[in-house]
Amino acid sequence: MYTYEYKTLHELVALAGKHHLSLSEIVVRHEMETSEQTEEKVRGVMASRLQVFHESIEAGLQDQGKSVSGLVGGDAYKMLQSPAKLLGSLSRKAAIYALAVSEANAKMFKIVACPTAGSCGIVPAVMTAVAEEIGTDQKVSVNALFTAAGIGAVVSRNASVAGAVGGCQAECGTAAAMAAAAAAEMAGGTNDEIINAFALCMKNTLGLACDPVAGLVEVPCVKRNACYAVMAVSAAEMALAGIRSVIPPDEVIEAMAEIGRIMPVALKETSDGGLARTATGKAIAARLEQDMQE
Repeated sequence: MYTYEYKTLHELVALAGKHHLSLSEIVVRHEMETSEQTEEKVRGVMASRLQVFHESIEAGLQDQGKSVSGLVGGDAYKMLQSPAKLLGSLSRKAAIYALAVSEANAKMFKIVACPTAGSCGIVPAVMTAVAEEIGTDQKVSVNALFTAAGIGAVVSRNASVAGAVGGCQAECGTAAAMAAAAAAEMAGGTNDEIINAFALCMKNTLGLACDPVAGLVEVPCVKRNACYAVMAVSAAEMALAGIRSVIPPDEVIEAMAEIGRIMPVALKETSDGGLARTATGKAIAARLEQDMQE
């Protein structure tokens, strides 16, 4: 039994209260215990993940080419060059950066899957946008990423982060909720506000289908990352304003797990339902299959 072990978000918050520490400090200490590494080593590894976040955003913005399928690519740059019309600066950056990382993933660039490749753009985008907008330093970002990771680990333990198991609520839903928690922490939120940012975001992704066209992590995945990055910012803003989730965070996770269990297999990364089975979706799949045979 580890001193800083937690299996639920309630336990994570309780440990933080018991030891008068932040959520991120509990996650760091738990990682030190389980990995038997020094704090310097543990924090250094997480800092390297942040660096890949930034590199992936830059690569996605610079490379305007298409993926091998031709389905995605260049939209992050297109949005970057387009004058702002509706979104505020932070949300707009989050959407652009999420597109950039997701496009980089589709083109097989180096990314950090957090928690999955299909949802890889959300956490990097939100955290980078928040850091740029409110001027936080690397230490703050590293701490927030530990918090997001600790929360993601709880979701993975008690539900799933795999689209094949729980639909896209498990992938983009978890990523957005992790990002909301990270954003709330970076903005100076309390432990309670951070956890509620997670819950407010997660419960509004419940039931999201995983329906990739032609079985590729491209359509609708790339643009879905951008939309859910903005949702993460909205959830964090609500939590920081004192808005609380009526359903406790751990119960939201339980609900996600239950929905995943009863969700039809056709909506869990099989490409047998949803957008993948539209006329256009089927035509794209047929075209790509033909291309592979030639």
